[in-house]
Amino acid sequence: MMVPGLRPVAAGPREEIQLAGETTESVAVPLRLARAGSPSRALERRRERRWIKAAQSGSEEALEHLYRRHWSWAHRAAYLVVHDAAAAEDIAQEAFLSAIRSLDRFDRSRPFGPWLNRIVVNRAIDWARARSLRHETGAEFEAEAAGAEPAAPEVASAVYSDEVVASLRHLSPEHRAVVVLRYLLDYTPGEIAKALDLPRGTVNSRLRRALDRLGAEMEVGQ
Repeated sequence: MMVPGLRPVAAGPREEIQLAGETTESVAVPLRLARAGSPSRALERRRERRWIKAAQSGSEEALEHLYRRHWSWAHRAAYLVVHDAAAAEDIAQEAFLSAIRSLDRFDRSRPFGPWLNRIVVNRAIDWARARSLRHETGAEFEAEAAGAEPAAPEVASAVYSDEVVASLRHLSPEHRAVVVLRYLLDYTPGEIAKALDLPRGTVNSRLRRALDRLGAEMEVGQ
């Protein structure tokens, strides 16, 4: 599917969305390279399993390793769904604490990141929906006046262009979530369906609609 301002580029079994321009900028970091079954990737997985095992036994040092390893991606994912720096920080922290509280039941054969990101994205969707209701009642403006907002994560330079980040604001939380899971966190449509507890067809439909809307918004902004 071609989207104005975006074009899919063949990259093995999964497509990569890229911006078309004088220079081609990747909309998403090519996580596929980092996630390939390389020796370094396998070493990371073994090290992470050791951290999880130690954390399950009460090691604070292991918890700190997990936090440092996964915080930046969780924070960016939350921000790109909610577009609120303070809320993104809270959501990512609360999601990590929720994961830690359930760590004794976690299967170490599974990667920790996707499990954490599932919690993050679902909490971010819930927060964004609640914000819409607060905005309708006028409570949002009272909350914004309560205090200074922390700086937003550097998602534009690290992951998406400024243009894409700005265009994401025009999507619903549900559509932002599937874009973030697909193109930031490199989930397959099947993995997204499982993470969000949705039918695979619904995920595909949301991705198509989201990319269509992103393309339209980016075209208007040119």
